[in-house]
Amino acid sequence: MTDTPYLDVVTERLELIAGTLELANAEASNLSELGKLLRAYIPETWPPGFNDADTVAFCVKQLSRGEDQVGWWHWYVILPNHPELGRVLIGLGGFKGQPMPEGDVEVGYAILEDFQRCGYGTEAVQGLIDCAFSHDEVRYVMAETLPELKASQGLLHKLGFHYVGAGSEAGSIRFELARPAL
Repeated sequence: MTDTPYLDVVTERLELIAGTLELANAEASNLSELGKLLRAYIPETWPPGFNDADTVAFCVKQLSRGEDQVGWWHWYVILPNHPELGRVLIGLGGFKGQPMPEGDVEVGYAILEDFQRCGYGTEAVQGLIDCAFSHDEVRYVMAETLPELKASQGLLHKLGFHYVGAGSEAGSIRFELARPAL
């Protein structure tokens, strides 16, 4: 448990804070306010790759549908003990909505470039996988990436994902992780 009032997942080195409508609105309009709410420093290089104002606006729209959406969209990835910056926002992760009727959710992540290749992406995605599988209705976690993003594919393989074919967006490829057998 973190010292913020938000739903969280704590891993060995990270805190993952579930995006709420309040947090997403702050990210959309005032990064200083987002930093205060998360009690974290936000680097000048924010946001991480593949995220922009449209991404945040989409999350605001989804989170405005109701409290039951919290935990199924944005998650803020925080490194709580950086030696120089203290508590720092280093990335985003999350899902593309609640589980589908077939029991699958799609996970995604992005880490700021200055914090890449330190294992934070792997750790954050593992935390999100654990969170997803804590819900009985989730049977599969899916992920999509681009063929040229070899580091992303390596992360997925390391976490046990298997390539399953073409992704839903042009040029993307899809990976799947089944719920472990009991």
